[in-house]
Amino acid sequence: MSIKLYNTLTRRLDELPEPPGPIGMYICGPTVNARAHIGNARPFVLGMWLRSWFQAQGYQAVFVHNITDINDKIYEAAPGASAELAERVTAWYLEDTAAFGLGMPDHLPKASELVPQIIRFIEALIEGGYAYAVEGDVYFRVSRDPEYGRLSGQRPDQVEEQEPNPLKEDPRDFALWKATKPEEDTQWDSPWGPGRPGWHIECSVMAEELLGPVFELHGGGLDLVFPHHENELAQSRALGHEFARIWAHNGILRFTDEKMSKSLGNVVTIREALDDWGRETLLVYFLAAHWRKPMDYSEKTLQGAAARADRLREVFRNPSEPAPAGAWEQFAAALDDDFNTPEALAEMHEWRDHELLRRALDVFGLGSLAEAEAAPAEVVELAERRQQARSGGDFEEADRLRTQIDTAGWEVRDVAEGFRLVPK
Repeated sequence: MSIKLYNTLTRRLDELPEPPGPIGMYICGPTVNARAHIGNARPFVLGMWLRSWFQAQGYQAVFVHNITDINDKIYEAAPGASAELAERVTAWYLEDTAAFGLGMPDHLPKASELVPQIIRFIEALIEGGYAYAVEGDVYFRVSRDPEYGRLSGQRPDQVEEQEPNPLKEDPRDFALWKATKPEEDTQWDSPWGPGRPGWHIECSVMAEELLGPVFELHGGGLDLVFPHHENELAQSRALGHEFARIWAHNGILRFTDEKMSKSLGNVVTIREALDDWGRETLLVYFLAAHWRKPMDYSEKTLQGAAARADRLREVFRNPSEPAPAGAWEQFAAALDDDFNTPEALAEMHEWRDHELLRRALDVFGLGSLAEAEAAPAEVVELAERRQQARSGGDFEEADRLRTQIDTAGWEVRDVAEGFRLVPK
């Protein structure tokens, strides 16, 4: 069965080519103006899982996840120290995402590393009549793209002004290059004067530099469809580049029924979420919802994820039982059909086959659930003394020792071969 993913551009499930591909994936990363919130982790986790599944299915998959370290928000957050802030926040993001235990993307380009290539891209757009310079700024001519708005579903004549400037030819035109403002401390030389790239052109160039002018998958949060991804598509196709074939947009995390965002002030950082719940619970939390759907981040949903993680862990505390015939095929079919992780997770919950379940958990970086935690020596000693007391008929002493084991955070279970200690 071929792998199908929902494509925002075509509004349908589109098939990936047959293995081995290759599959080039570009999923937008963070703008590094503040520590990333847990909502920012969803596209990262999804990208790592997709690469893992593609590779398991025989594809040559390459995952590019960018760092936007040149952006208005960074200048606003740290006037006079934007580069220092971007470097610090980038380090936090890499540290926080690494803590999920999924590995890292194949490439993590920074916009600041590719400014010469961005300038050449803009020059090509000007030469082709798709862009124009005005007093140090450069803008893309939206009117030159007859399909502008196709990705986001907007009619070109209804697109509102994105970046106000009375000198623009058309209010809809968006910036490719921005002249340096007095309060901005980082700038680059260009044919149009000192300045820095616009947001959208950064991603077009980073994607094409690492994946070429056509690749299979471009992803990111649903909030990026317009204007960010619409503008990426327009400027790349203006140069005759096919760019991304499938556009995959994940749903947004909601906090008390609002989108989680820095501007709303309802942010739980990745670091805080990891400290509060641990990587396994968070990964199961992401698994439990379809990637295109919104998710509620709450005490209730996280407690539910923790319980589901423990049910999976519990399988490995008991003897293995063979899975029904075709179990793996059903699991694979769920993931091949628009990467339906809730259905795949439901399949996994039915299994008691240790080998099969471990294989599935490894796809999602959850193989640690299969690793039985060893009880401390002092707890093992208590359990052994309790077993001796039971054998000798001293059930009062056995109950006392069970209470001590329980207080230490362990549950003792009586089994045919003696006892089993399980962390609570």
